[in-house]
Amino acid sequence: MSATLVKIPSTAPPAEPPPRVVPARRAGQWATATVVLVLLGLGLLSVVRNKAFQWDVVAQYFTSASVLRGLVLTLWLTALVMALGFVLGTLLAVFRLSANPVLRAVSWGYVWFFRSTPILVQLLFWFNIGALYPTVLGVHTVNLLGPVAVAVIGLTLHEAAYAAEVVRGGILSVDRGQIEAAQSLGLGRWRRLTRIVLPQAMRSIVPPAGNMLIGTLKGTSIVSVIAVQDLLYSTQLIYHRTYEVIPLLLVATLWYVAVTSVLSLGQHYVERHYARGTGGVR
Repeated sequence: MSATLVKIPSTAPPAEPPPRVVPARRAGQWATATVVLVLLGLGLLSVVRNKAFQWDVVAQYFTSASVLRGLVLTLWLTALVMALGFVLGTLLAVFRLSANPVLRAVSWGYVWFFRSTPILVQLLFWFNIGALYPTVLGVHTVNLLGPVAVAVIGLTLHEAAYAAEVVRGGILSVDRGQIEAAQSLGLGRWRRLTRIVLPQAMRSIVPPAGNMLIGTLKGTSIVSVIAVQDLLYSTQLIYHRTYEVIPLLLVATLWYVAVTSVLSLGQHYVERHYARGTGGVR
């Protein structure tokens, strides 16, 4: 006797199709974006078509020999000041984190003093060091330091105070367990700092250091007050002779924008390098 399979009809209601997702209407955002784009376009058009900017003069002097010499000096000064400033700043940061109270006090006092004094005042003091100390160890200081040397010393001492806080913040961002693990392996203090702490601290150091680099690039323009022929001073020499102030200021502005853009791009790739494995910068 064979068994017969009986199909029992399902009493469950038919499955409903999933609800259709309708994107929210954002007419206000699109309207705002349109207005902003129109205003930006009108502003750009007014700049391009305004004859007072004298774009032909800008093109004439943009790659002139004197402007390029000033640009090279600005780049050289920025690189040297940042390198020396971070070397001194790293030393000050280590002092600040030291167990020695004298070193901590010296580092704190240095940072407090140089962050409290305007950079222009510092440059003018160094420029007039001969009036304060005519002789040091038997050496006459009058005219001993030229304008470029004064700029390097003044900017380096100023930047070191900020670099010290950047490095100190980066070191403090490293997990304490990493340092304890290095200690358990018998690594000395210097090797712990260079092999364990600083490589990990770079993730926190690079972004503010990049901002410092760009700020230093633009901040070097202040050395024009002591007759250092940087980019700004070179354009000033030209417009004092030709009275074409606006186009020459545009020349300096465009060069600053171009170099800053390159440095910002480089900062992005350096941040991405040190953020590998953390899901940070993309």
